[in-house]
Amino acid sequence: MIAIQDLYPEDYSWCYGCGRLNTHGHQFKTYWQNEHTETIYTPKEAEMAVPGFVYGGLIASLIDCHGTGSAALALHRKNGHEPGDGAEPPRFVTANLHVDFMKPTPHGIPLRAVGTIEEVHPKKWIVHTEVFANELLCAKGTVTAAVMPASFLQKQ
Repeated sequence: MIAIQDLYPEDYSWCYGCGRLNTHGHQFKTYWQNEHTETIYTPKEAEMAVPGFVYGGLIASLIDCHGTGSAALALHRKNGHEPGDGAEPPRFVTANLHVDFMKPTPHGIPLRAVGTIEEVHPKKWIVHTEVFANELLCAKGTVTAAVMPASFLQKQ
C-alpha cells in the first residue's frame, strides 16, 4: 500500500509531521481504508506529556497531517487517480486546525487516526478525524485543508 506522502515531490516532503525526507520528524503516512482514511503511528518514548500518556502536541500534529494527507487523497481520487498510478497528487496546507481532547491518550500503543472527508470547494476540503488508542477514542479534530498555492515555495 502506498501512502500519499510517499508521492509528494521532494520540495514538499520536509514537513516535520509527515515529510518522508525529514529524518527528525514523525513521518506520518496516510492511506485509504475503504471510504475513510487512516494513519497509524506509534509514539516514541520521548513523545509523552507525563509517564504513561502521549503529549497533546503530537496528537494535534497527527490530526493536522492526517487532515492534509486525507484531502490530498480525496482530490487525487476526484481527479481520477489513486496512489501509485504515476500521477503526482495535489499538496495541501492547513487553513484551520481544531482539536478536542476526549481522554488522556495512553503511551506505548499504536494510535489510529480515522478521517472522514468533506469537499466544501474545489480547492478546500474539511477532514474530520478521530484518534483511537486501541478502541479508546482519545481525540477528535477537524482540519480545513486548502490546495497549496503554486507560489508557496517561492522566496519572498
